[in-house]
Amino acid sequence: MDRHPDLGSIWDWGRGYPVLIAAGGIAALGQAPWGLWPLTLLALGFGVARLGLTNASRRAFFQSLALGFGYFAVALHWIFEPFLVDVARHGWMAPFAVILMALGGGLFWAVGIALVRWLGRDQLRLFAICCGLMLGEMARSFLFTGFPWALLGHIWIETLVAQAAAWGGPHALTAITLLIVLGLSARSVLGAALAVILGFAMGFVADVQDAEFAQDDAPIVRLVQPNAEQHLKWEPGYAEAFFDRAVALTASGAVPDLVIWPETSLMYPLESEGARQQVAAASRGAPTIVGALRTEGQTFYNTLAVIGADGSVMDRYDKSHLVPFGEYIPFITLLGRLGVFDLTQGWTYGSGTGAQTVDIPGFGPALPAICYEYIFADEMNAAAERANVMIFITNDAWFGNYAGPEQHLMQARLRAIEQRLPALRAANTGISAIIDARGGIRASLALNQEGVVDAPLPAALEPSLYVRFGDWPIGLCFLVALGALTAAPRWKRIDPGNTRQ
Repeated sequence: MDRHPDLGSIWDWGRGYPVLIAAGGIAALGQAPWGLWPLTLLALGFGVARLGLTNASRRAFFQSLALGFGYFAVALHWIFEPFLVDVARHGWMAPFAVILMALGGGLFWAVGIALVRWLGRDQLRLFAICCGLMLGEMARSFLFTGFPWALLGHIWIETLVAQAAAWGGPHALTAITLLIVLGLSARSVLGAALAVILGFAMGFVADVQDAEFAQDDAPIVRLVQPNAEQHLKWEPGYAEAFFDRAVALTASGAVPDLVIWPETSLMYPLESEGARQQVAAASRGAPTIVGALRTEGQTFYNTLAVIGADGSVMDRYDKSHLVPFGEYIPFITLLGRLGVFDLTQGWTYGSGTGAQTVDIPGFGPALPAICYEYIFADEMNAAAERANVMIFITNDAWFGNYAGPEQHLMQARLRAIEQRLPALRAANTGISAIIDARGGIRASLALNQEGVVDAPLPAALEPSLYVRFGDWPIGLCFLVALGALTAAPRWKRIDPGNTRQ
């Protein structure tokens, strides 16, 4: 029979693939904007238990794929939004994008589970499935340039458990999630409860161990949110109006100590001295960070630049982790021959040299990231110099008005927790936010609003364990778990009753 002997009939009804797809979809409701993390634990616990009933490896693969497909179809449903900016040209791609993204995420889960179950053979099956999910989540964070969006551990970002990321990063949160899921799938209420308590205890200890530095007379930061709609952003007439709007917002009210504009908010090339002079005049002596396109020969760069009081470029950073098929085309020669086109309308960006700090007068070194880049926790650790603050500029108008911008904001909060640094996030259409070093939002401006955010810069904390050691500790723990799982069948072959003295 296709049944695991240790599981009761309570899970037995969920044999069909539609049930597993539905379970995966429910599990995704722990992600922003819903935040229903208990549903993630329960639905994923059910899904893992159902997978544990399956002996046939081929069926287990496709059932794992179904569970993952449901999860990613809901969690990443917003991925169709960029294709609706120019509906006539790209709208037909939208449903394919959602389906392919869901299948891609599901494949990481299915391959991870299949591989770990093969290593562990037929013992400790539920533990093997959870290890397979962990492997799948880690693999999709790094392979093929990585896409660590809507990781299972992200369900904790608005809870105390998230503070444990200061010790082990996003994958530590995923490990906590899967420990709870393991207890639920094995119908061990005590085990699941202990894992929940462990997660909150780790978060509590990580939170209270950091004493906030005293920061008298904290500098005032202004985030500018011009609210430029993406389908109009570069249209003649509108582009100039959006730039003038950002200039007016910068020049309004009291003079701040630092002004930050969103990604590509400078409608003119960075080389335009007249545009930089306008920005400097509006900032009234305060340094201003702008997002702009920079040209070097025939190459465009998506750049963050620090503009001084005289309009000069004091420092800059070129985006280095580009969006596949959005900012560059993998295998572009082959795809061109096949007639495939992309959102970049035939041209791609050049890539910067990697993570680095920029110097801001009065603030010291700052760690910049442009849009998509800061979803990569490991890359935020790659800068050689410790920063005092993180600067995130983005244009979330591509992501629609619901889940996409909310999930992107959550990642900014998680990076602040991991780095124990404040994060200043300027977004074209929102959500702009000033985030403290524990991931709390001190001030923000909602989606689709024009305005500014003025608030004191939160204090930085001591570098976290994650800053010092990165993903190595959680990776080592995972390898130990895999080793134990691989050795378990050998241990179970020993029959004490047949041993000789």
